[in-house]
Amino acid sequence: MKHTKHYINGKWIDGVGTFNNYSPSTGEVVGIIADANREIAQKAIEAAAAAFPKWAALDHVQRAKYLNKMADILEARKQDFIDALIDEGGYWIGKAMFETGYSPGNFRAAAAATYQVKGEILPSDHGKVNMIVREPLGVVTGIAPWNFPLLLGTRSFAMALAVGNTIVSKPAEDTPLTGVLLAEVCEEAGLPPGVFNLVTCSRDTVNEVGDEIVVNKHIKAISFTGSTTVGKAIAAKAGAHLKKACLELGGQASIIVMDDADMNKAVEAATFGAYMNHGQICMSTERIIVHESLAKEFTERMTKNVASIQYGLDLRNPANAVGPIINQKQADRLIGLINDAKTKGAKVLVGGEYEKNLVQPTLFSEVTKDMDIYQNENFGPVASIYTYVNIEDAIAIANDTNYGLTGAVISKDENKAMEVVNKMQTGMCHINCATVYDEPHIPFGGVKDSGIGRHGGQAAIDSFTQTRWITLEKGGRHYPPPFKEKA
Repeated sequence: MKHTKHYINGKWIDGVGTFNNYSPSTGEVVGIIADANREIAQKAIEAAAAAFPKWAALDHVQRAKYLNKMADILEARKQDFIDALIDEGGYWIGKAMFETGYSPGNFRAAAAATYQVKGEILPSDHGKVNMIVREPLGVVTGIAPWNFPLLLGTRSFAMALAVGNTIVSKPAEDTPLTGVLLAEVCEEAGLPPGVFNLVTCSRDTVNEVGDEIVVNKHIKAISFTGSTTVGKAIAAKAGAHLKKACLELGGQASIIVMDDADMNKAVEAATFGAYMNHGQICMSTERIIVHESLAKEFTERMTKNVASIQYGLDLRNPANAVGPIINQKQADRLIGLINDAKTKGAKVLVGGEYEKNLVQPTLFSEVTKDMDIYQNENFGPVASIYTYVNIEDAIAIANDTNYGLTGAVISKDENKAMEVVNKMQTGMCHINCATVYDEPHIPFGGVKDSGIGRHGGQAAIDSFTQTRWITLEKGGRHYPPPFKEKA
């Protein structure tokens, strides 16, 4: 069992007490974690602020070397991260292996981004040299979620670090061990003291710590992935203090299966999109919208496919693709949505049962708008099939949500699929693929209640830098006579 500390200014320091980190699959304590308060958060922020000038001035080639070294170390310690993801996150081993394989790419993409911070020379009305340069902001807070604590943890700070900012990182209360391992990677890579700082906290102290790492005067931007409720609270505080915020929030994704769809492709994309990581993904497919001519066959094949998904608590068994919900509070919320749908007349095609925080892969049909599961993100292994006659009706169902993160369309006619995509209200959309997809160099984010700002690629460079206008006078500027020097 690991006993952890905070990582501040290049040193490991004790917290103000500790809290237990539990396994969702066994209920056992897997870590004793250092807790924090406002004062500890302030120490981390002050360390980052002190380190900022030298880090910002460091040659971009050197920052890239650090990031590539971090990627190398993460790859070398892959098994440590796999074990942490399974033990504290309750994740299927296949998902843990994917996450550890993908995440070094976030560091490598950030290393490449150090070469891509672009300025401009713009024309002048008065013969000046107009220079527009991009500069880092200062201290950036990176707040990681529990559902992909490594992949989204690295994404929360890698680009910000690459362009010259210093970091205060806070992992989710349910998955702090992964955050501590990331701090160990940064230490082993030799990042200068204060450039990366880690603060862990419990649910008892998260409001106090969370407030400090947003409102503190040294914090210039917040990078957050998590719930819409918390994201809106962060956005409100950031706005009140005129800070930038890059927020990737909830989702309620739809996949539209058009009348010419490849059935195998549709079934597999919908199954993966709905049940990967126990449905605990912001991009998870919750609405499967199928043309009525395909509905009978699709429903039969989809039901059979979902019924074949093995689930259980032995997460190191590759066959158990669906495991426990992260904690009982989240499970109870999901169970409430399932029971409400049953009570109001939804048809359970498969699943619908649960024991404690282990919920069967579940597929509904005949879901109506008055059901809670229609109106809310479920964030679990649950999806619903809807049918349509006219494509405009399918688009209306897909758009009838407060969220707008991602979507998908399955069709053999790419032109028709593109027409549908252009009417879907999402920040991302995929043709002939699942709603769950990401690449580290692509702008990632949503519209409506799914967030603001973008992570990834040039968009992330923009998110974590600011423009500055510098002019060089070349003799073309004339002042009015009253202001000229008198002989």
